[in-house]
Amino acid sequence: MNPLDAKTSRRSLAAGALGSMLAAPMLAGLVAPVTASAQTPLATASGGRLGKLVSGPMAGPAEMRGVSIWVQSDAPCSASIEYWVASSPTSRTKSATTDLAQASQFSGHIRLFGLTPGTAYGYQLLLDGVAAGGAQSIRTQSLWQWRTDAPNFTLLAGSCNYGNEPDVDRPGRPYGDRHDIFDVMAAQQPDLMLWLGDNLYYREVDYSSKDGMATRWAYERKQAYVQKLLRTGSHAAIWDDHDYGQNDSNASFVFKDEALALQKRYWANPSYGIPGTPGAFTTFGFADADFFLLDDRWYRDDHKLNDARRVMLGDGQMRWLKNALLTSTGRFKIIAGGSQMLHKGKRGDSWQDYPAERDDFLKFLAESKITGVLFMSGDVHRSELTRIERPGHYALHDMTSSPMTSGVYVDESLRVRDNLVPGTVVMGERNFCRIRFEGTKFDRRMVVSVINADGQTKWTHEITAASLGAEIKPPPPKPAA
Repeated sequence: MNPLDAKTSRRSLAAGALGSMLAAPMLAGLVAPVTASAQTPLATASGGRLGKLVSGPMAGPAEMRGVSIWVQSDAPCSASIEYWVASSPTSRTKSATTDLAQASQFSGHIRLFGLTPGTAYGYQLLLDGVAAGGAQSIRTQSLWQWRTDAPNFTLLAGSCNYGNEPDVDRPGRPYGDRHDIFDVMAAQQPDLMLWLGDNLYYREVDYSSKDGMATRWAYERKQAYVQKLLRTGSHAAIWDDHDYGQNDSNASFVFKDEALALQKRYWANPSYGIPGTPGAFTTFGFADADFFLLDDRWYRDDHKLNDARRVMLGDGQMRWLKNALLTSTGRFKIIAGGSQMLHKGKRGDSWQDYPAERDDFLKFLAESKITGVLFMSGDVHRSELTRIERPGHYALHDMTSSPMTSGVYVDESLRVRDNLVPGTVVMGERNFCRIRFEGTKFDRRMVVSVINADGQTKWTHEITAASLGAEIKPPPPKPAA
């Protein structure tokens, strides 16, 4: 949904115009903070200019033995990473080299593998063998299964990031604002950041050509205000309409192949689709949470299509999702989509506008007794927690988080609706979601909060594993000797 389209009211425009694996977040205090600018120029020994670090480095979801690191320069060069166990900074290993000279837009991924589970690492990006930026840090996931309680960790999530570009933006008050929210988010020291779609906004000059779309990505990713967050923790992303195509884009978008290529180029998700079923969907585990990232655009019928069988996710992706949930061992199962999953929107921006597909999936969850499900979504330029009761089954929640920097508006009629958790609607200000996964295996929980751009916590709500049908009873006490 785009609050800038012709249907947006003038009032809306004016208003808007793991942690750890230790006892603290896993990245805190491992290495010295970054002091070099992302734009620091590099030079050869002879004085000739090399490339400059444009953006990153940014880590994809950390694994037990490896991690993929994304980086972008402004000129042809080779990129590699020197890394070390944080407690032994003098003992260093160099990664294989990635040739950014041959990469599209001089962006690429550097793969580190053979790491030790549950270990804090420092690392340094090298461009043509010269240090670029400052030292960064990452922690591999612990091999905790069958050994200890699941590690605590902190997840941040948000959607709707609009970077202003006056030459191509609509006249009037800039639509993007409070980009300092990314510093507030980085200060939370998240272990994992989940970008919930509309992570940038294609403009009219962008989505009419492949070159325009690529130009938008290059412009947005180089912005200084987002670098600190990109360099903190692990990152994964889904898309929605604005970082897929134009407003309300569906399966008919003619440049969808380029959209997917750009998604692969600029993020470091573990995978994209499956053989025979293309798209931006994937899954990965983080501690005792399994994440299922959905593609709500590639297969999407328009919500106005007069066909009771219209779909948002498509048959192939739905079959994949069901099978993936059936094999999941995660205590928590986070299903993330760009559109709201449970709440009914006003104009085709909810899964409820695709009732056959949605109702079939909810029936599957009940009949298969899938436990631990939490939906997450973005898009609607407000944050809220929705809860729907299911007789005979645990209640389902959808945590919607929006916007990070794009336009805001206030509609008081939205504060009191069926299925809303009271007091959880946040409107009229930029914000993000934080979820702390914590507790022992007998008392595991998600502590969900919404935080605004000033760092103020707007509300906090606790969801226990037991309330999601995932209760594990402690063993009976041993008999007295």
